Amino acid sequence: MSAGDDQSLLDRVEIPSIPKDAARKIAYLEEEFIRAEVDQLRKSVPVLKPLFQKRNEIINIPDVQSDFWIRVFSSAPAEVDEYVLPTDAAALGSALKNLTVERFEVNDKGEGEPRSLRFTFDFHTGENNPFFENSQLVKEFSWRKQITKTAKGKSRTWEGLVSEPVRINWKKDMDLTKGLLDAACDLADAEKKQGGDRKKLPQYEALVKKVAEAEAEAMNADEDDDEGMESPAGLSFFAWFGYRGRDVSAEQSKQATKEDDERWAKIVKGENVDEDEDEDDEDDDDDDEEDDLEDAEIFADGEELAVAIAEDLWPEALKYYVQSFEIGDDLSEIDIDEMDEDEDEAEGEDAQPRKKART
Repeated sequence: MSAGDDQSLLDRVEIPSIPKDAARKIAYLEEEFIRAEVDQLRKSVPVLKPLFQKRNEIINIPDVQSDFWIRVFSSAPAEVDEYVLPTDAAALGSALKNLTVERFEVNDKGEGEPRSLRFTFDFHTGENNPFFENSQLVKEFSWRKQITKTAKGKSRTWEGLVSEPVRINWKKDMDLTKGLLDAACDLADAEKKQGGDRKKLPQYEALVKKVAEAEAEAMNADEDDDEGMESPAGLSFFAWFGYRGRDVSAEQSKQATKEDDERWAKIVKGENVDEDEDEDDEDDDDDDEEDDLEDAEIFADGEELAVAIAEDLWPEALKYYVQSFEIGDDLSEIDIDEMDEDEDEAEGEDAQPRKKART
């Protein structure tokens, strides 16, 4: 037996990998694509603004406004629809008047960060809204960047949306988030008043406990719920208003962006920059800085839902509104007599789960 036979198969097989020089060029080109796409998005904001204003004039036609957004949500893409529980649909259907999405950090000259988002929900009040008292809910998401160092000295860059919880004044026994949103708001308020280590605040402990209980309840409820009716978040759509994301301040993000832009400027000029090697990345995962907000996050998919609304539901609202009528037309063309004759067969073979009721 040769010495090589004593080695494991994994040691003896050479796993192909992308040449380092090619990998570096691919990474630079991908970053160039991203920067170009962001710049294109930035420039589109002032161009599209008057078109959205014209669309709003159509939405405000009385006969259209009465059910426009509930029809849009009823035809929503899966990336949005899957987060809307039947109880959420009932609340939106009875109370939502209007929805506006703004890339609020971009000015009229097309300057600023286009990935920051502001969502403004306008609602009916009084008897027309049996769920909460608020006439308007405004949720802002700011695009932030963070550069950290691992224990081995490697740089780690994170980019994403962060936000602050928005309190909803629920009517008695109508809190669809079962106290989670209030708890998230209580913690945020306590941090602003008291400062210091949030983990030492009683509100932090209370929220982490509630989050753990909600996760356990969602897991136990999965077996009892009808297939397809549960949300991936395990919570009400309205818990989204409690999303926070990473704890990255505007000043930290500004500094990280400055460092990253300086690095990119050198790359564009063809200058050498110190790039971290990709080797042993898995070993460095445990060295990443812990974010204590992670355990207190009540809607982990908050960023994904925000992006889905801003990039699909909002700009394509007219399309989804029209589609809601096309669904009705398709149903009206069905031969009722034929349905009666083939009722058993239809139930067994053709019946499909219907979208959740939105009224």
